[in-house]
Amino acid sequence: MRNAELKQMEYCTKCKSELIGDYCSNCGHPKELKRINSEYILSEIGSILNFDKGILFSIRELLLRPGHNIQTFILRDRNHLVKPILFIIICSLTYTVAQQFLNYEDGYVNYSGAENSVATMFEWIQKNYGYANILMAFFIAFWIKII
Repeated sequence: MRNAELKQMEYCTKCKSELIGDYCSNCGHPKELKRINSEYILSEIGSILNFDKGILFSIRELLLRPGHNIQTFILRDRNHLVKPILFIIICSLTYTVAQQFLNYEDGYVNYSGAENSVATMFEWIQKNYGYANILMAFFIAFWIKII
């Protein structure tokens, strides 16, 4: 009888712990994975774009009450607003896509100078400002971590 009970026990496929219920009590992995269909794909896209976390709420609150929301995020509650790095990445990607489709020129980076590698770099930044923002975010995060 004991061997029959051991054979019927189910184990988590991720951490090999004993399963009790529909989720692993050790790692939280579900007993059965969700079926990949249109509903699943839409929920994943929404999760990637962070609509389930509140990107629109974060934008509204940062426009209306920036100081209060930053202070609340740092000191008390980090659940309502989107994390800052993810917010920068989403906004930069949105800006880049809008700039590519609408073909508007912005005057943020204007450089005209000698033909060398620095001129080539500034020319690329001028054409791809959204991507440059994402790259700059990594450098800013790196230096903030060091300082």
